[in-house]
Amino acid sequence: MTESEKIKEVEKSIFNTFTEITKTMGFSPIHGNIIAALFVYDKMLSLKDLARKTGYSTSMISISLDFLELLGIIKKVKKPTDRKLYIRLNGDLLFTLKNIFLMRISKSIGDSLNDLQRYKKILSRLKGKEKADVLKAVVSLEAQIKRLDTYLKILSDIEMP
Repeated sequence: MTESEKIKEVEKSIFNTFTEITKTMGFSPIHGNIIAALFVYDKMLSLKDLARKTGYSTSMISISLDFLELLGIIKKVKKPTDRKLYIRLNGDLLFTLKNIFLMRISKSIGDSLNDLQRYKKILSRLKGKEKADVLKAVVSLEAQIKRLDTYLKILSDIEMP
């Protein structure tokens, strides 16, 4: 294997790592590849360069960039010397990913607690032994989710190394 092939293999592994991380956070592989390209090359890349390095079309990249910019992961930049659109990572990547991760979990916790409240209202209008068992499970689950929410708040206060 040539040196160039070895370098490409390592680069591909880095891209795969970013893809897996972003997939676990609910994003598509294209988001991971965009972040990886900006991280690996450690400089602003034009839209065309980013498309070439990730293997996606400029239109697919462009749509994904809007989402990543909304999350604060990337920044779009126009240089006064040319008309190209450039993209760069925006700030501390780990800090940004931590905040997105916490935001997603927090939303999931909120949704779950809302669902459990709705279930308790439904169950309050019903009768029978089965109701008591299910209500007990709902109340227990609600307590565990609230515990998780407390833990998440503590975790969000921890500063990044």
